[in-house]
Amino acid sequence: MEPVRKFSGRLAPLPINDIDTDQIIPARYLKVTDKNGLGQACFSDWRYNADGSPKADFILNKPEYQGTSVLIGGHNFGCGSSREHAPWALMGAGFKAVISTYFADIFRNNSLKNGLLPVVVDEETHRQLISLAEEDPTTEVVVDLESQTVTLPDGRAVNFPVDAFSRYCLLNGVDQLGFLMGLDEQIEKYEAGNPARVQTVFS
Repeated sequence: MEPVRKFSGRLAPLPINDIDTDQIIPARYLKVTDKNGLGQACFSDWRYNADGSPKADFILNKPEYQGTSVLIGGHNFGCGSSREHAPWALMGAGFKAVISTYFADIFRNNSLKNGLLPVVVDEETHRQLISLAEEDPTTEVVVDLESQTVTLPDGRAVNFPVDAFSRYCLLNGVDQLGFLMGLDEQIEKYEAGNPARVQTVFS
């Protein structure tokens, strides 16, 4: 997993409340067990017509929003069923962060474990970002995980919450397994000083 630290990016506004995981990545795409190609399927039912042609009025199909890396979703983003494919699809579509006023718990946790940063802001900041992105598609923000801030074009820095463990893993580019594997030396030292009371391994 690539480390997530500080980056700037343009905004794609999608201020619809209760965007669920089936809208982010429809269930028919869940047969795959890897991330390849999921970016093209992101928001598939909103993005494409029945014949596969792109819908010109959908935000991610508009030329001025191509290459955006920060999605602004509505309240309760990522609700619905649990699927890691949702953050996989968003990352495959080029997004490094999603900004909302509230994320569904399972989606937020899946995102943090896979390197997609869920950024919670207050309603006033949320409205301001949507307005800026709609008025000027070249608008950029700076997302800084180390300071846990989003800096707006006017220089105002807004704090966002991230739990300490997820922050550590993202900054260092490790998942939960990678974190545990990095503790081999400490684990071996503990085991050497604390012999098992019960024999659980038979030769």
